[in-house]
Amino acid sequence: MPAMSDASSLPREYARGGSSAWKAHAAAISAILLGIIFLVSGGWKVIEPYRSGELLEQAQVPAGLGVLGALVLGTLELLAAFLLFTPKLRRWGGLLGSLLMLFFIGWIGYYYHVLVGHECSCFPIIKRTVGPGFFVGDAIFLLLGVMAFLWSRPVASLKVPAVALLALVVLAGASFGVNTFRRQNVQVPNPVIVNGKPADLTHGKVFLFFYDPECSHCLAAAKFMSTLNWGNTEVVGIPTHDPQFAKDFLGDTHLKADTSLETQKLRKAFPFVDPPYGVALDDGQVKATFEQTQFNEPLPAPQLKKLGFVK
Repeated sequence: MPAMSDASSLPREYARGGSSAWKAHAAAISAILLGIIFLVSGGWKVIEPYRSGELLEQAQVPAGLGVLGALVLGTLELLAAFLLFTPKLRRWGGLLGSLLMLFFIGWIGYYYHVLVGHECSCFPIIKRTVGPGFFVGDAIFLLLGVMAFLWSRPVASLKVPAVALLALVVLAGASFGVNTFRRQNVQVPNPVIVNGKPADLTHGKVFLFFYDPECSHCLAAAKFMSTLNWGNTEVVGIPTHDPQFAKDFLGDTHLKADTSLETQKLRKAFPFVDPPYGVALDDGQVKATFEQTQFNEPLPAPQLKKLGFVK
């Protein structure tokens, strides 16, 4: 008969038996579950920093800092996932994961009066509405992190986590560079139907303004932009919904703009989450993009003036 393994051949947590064994099992299961959550959430933020950055700005991250916030949070979430998936580093993964969950709970709690009822798009597929249930879900995630921290072995070395963090920072930087290059070197659709006729948007200064005719934020943004001196810049309005209201929208806001109803074609070239959204083109080159939070008076006038799109 083959010799039976003695307790010394098993991992320390399992060899102890009794309560230590089930705690080690619970820590491992908690770490894997929380690690999957952070892997998906952090990976999406790093791979799609501009899109996830838009959502962060809608969650009250200061305008212009959404992309940086997405890259930082995404990197930390991926690091937490790596640590949680690595048994020898699981304790620190539980600690970092718990701190991240406390940060998310605190942020949503602080801005709850603004965000309640809005979707929290923390994941690329799952949609969660900010409300009491949101905190219940995050409290469960926090509990997973606490169990992974309390019931995992101490970490003896800093070397592997430090190398992992450095590698993830490099990955985030590379993703940012690739996404920025793609956005700045997008192939502008040509021709595009503007005011019912084919038009070439690759010549001169063109400002594309995506709006929802029934969006109060879009209405306020268009009214403010109607007061700007656009000079030789061609403004093209693109309704994202209810194109039949485009004429009324421009009339109500007094924004002097042409209209294109090729929304699908233009949104494919210039992807964004929610309107209002703007793209400044100069001879077909993207000079700047303006997300939803950048349409709050006096924005985006200062940057448009700097770029020479308004006088």
